[in-house]
Amino acid sequence: MITLKEKIGYGFGDAASSMFWKLFGMYLLFFYTDVFGMEAAAVGTMFLITRVWDSFFDPVVGVIADRTETRWGKFRPYLLFLAIPFAVIGVFTFFTPAFSSADKVIYAYVTYSLMMIVYSAINVPYASLLGVMSPDPKDRNVLSTFRMAFAYIGSFVTLLLFMPMVNYFSGHSKEVEAQQHGWFMAVIVIAIACAILFLLCFAFTKERVKPIREKQAPLKDDLRDLLRNRPWWILLGAGISALIFNSIRDGATIYYFKYYVEEDIFGTVKLLNIPFVLSGLYLALGQATNLIGVILAAPVSNRIGKRQTYMGAMAIAMVLSIIFYGLGSHSLALIFILQALISICAGSIFPLLWSMYADCADYSEYKTGNRATGLIFSSSSMSQKLGWAIGTALTGWLLAYFGFEANQVQNTETINGIKMFMSIFPAVGALLSVIFIYFYPLTEKGLKTITNELEKRRHQP
Repeated sequence: MITLKEKIGYGFGDAASSMFWKLFGMYLLFFYTDVFGMEAAAVGTMFLITRVWDSFFDPVVGVIADRTETRWGKFRPYLLFLAIPFAVIGVFTFFTPAFSSADKVIYAYVTYSLMMIVYSAINVPYASLLGVMSPDPKDRNVLSTFRMAFAYIGSFVTLLLFMPMVNYFSGHSKEVEAQQHGWFMAVIVIAIACAILFLLCFAFTKERVKPIREKQAPLKDDLRDLLRNRPWWILLGAGISALIFNSIRDGATIYYFKYYVEEDIFGTVKLLNIPFVLSGLYLALGQATNLIGVILAAPVSNRIGKRQTYMGAMAIAMVLSIIFYGLGSHSLALIFILQALISICAGSIFPLLWSMYADCADYSEYKTGNRATGLIFSSSSMSQKLGWAIGTALTGWLLAYFGFEANQVQNTETINGIKMFMSIFPAVGALLSVIFIYFYPLTEKGLKTITNELEKRRHQP
């Protein structure tokens, strides 16, 4: 029986991961171009190089985690021992040293690469934990819902408060040095919260599911079984496409509001005496409405199936994204309404993806007798990073292609490109994701048969 405390504790882990992941997705490209001082094309190339090679590090972490044996289990120890390094390296990723331009690029490559490595080392075991907390697919749906709910709560709080914290620590100055200090101090606050949440996740959760085969299979068997796992390949493609959809929209948001909407014209919006910028409210609204999608995911998918729910949500998101292109710079009400509707659709698919990865682990064990939970779940993190790598690299390169120059008035071609980042390009990612998931073969009826058979095998002498 999964207790409420354990469900909340599991959710704390993704709250921690998502706080930094949203900083990467929403702000890091902007930070590097407008605060740190790198060229957009150089940032795009860095994101592609570091994230692609690092994404293939995720299966390595999965393999190591599968072979970890401690008194705390296979996956929980990584939360305990990496929470502090995760926070420290995250802080220095957003630090601007007084280096030459060339040395700053090297610093960015080193710190960002280290951050992605430690992110893999803690997040792959955290994701894999879902597969061993309960053998029941419905329990996993609920745990996925808690996970994503807390992920979006953490992201919402971060995106709502991050820029006000930057402004506070910078003394509300637009000077580059003050902004650099403001960003660094704001990230320190986020990092402390992340470390605490990871430690609470370790303390509140428990590993229950034991593999049928007590002895760990050779690595070559794990890899052979994974490569023959057709549902895994489909989820990998769908996950990468979904992350391209998200990363392009997220990474372009600050540019959209700064250079197209020109949010300075509207001033700041005060809530509880805290001044918020429009882009921050827009991003926070996205996280809040993502949460609605998360809440809807379990009951809807339990009724009509995960595959149908996923396809319907992404098809609607694709259509709404295309409509977004036609919005004028002063159509704030429509901009925020479409953001809410698209985010509800996007929020509903990620609990389904996590739950389907757990189903893939069951499918693999059912077919082969070998349960490589960590290796299979590492693909979720791998798809995230590949999707973000492709999406953010495209954004950086296309910003340069469209003639973007940081902190300058943009020409018509650049503005049109920024609009496409929020609409047409994400719609392509959504379409690809729908096409992939159309071929996903694991039905609810089939999964029930697999679950029952695995339970019989586990109880055989």
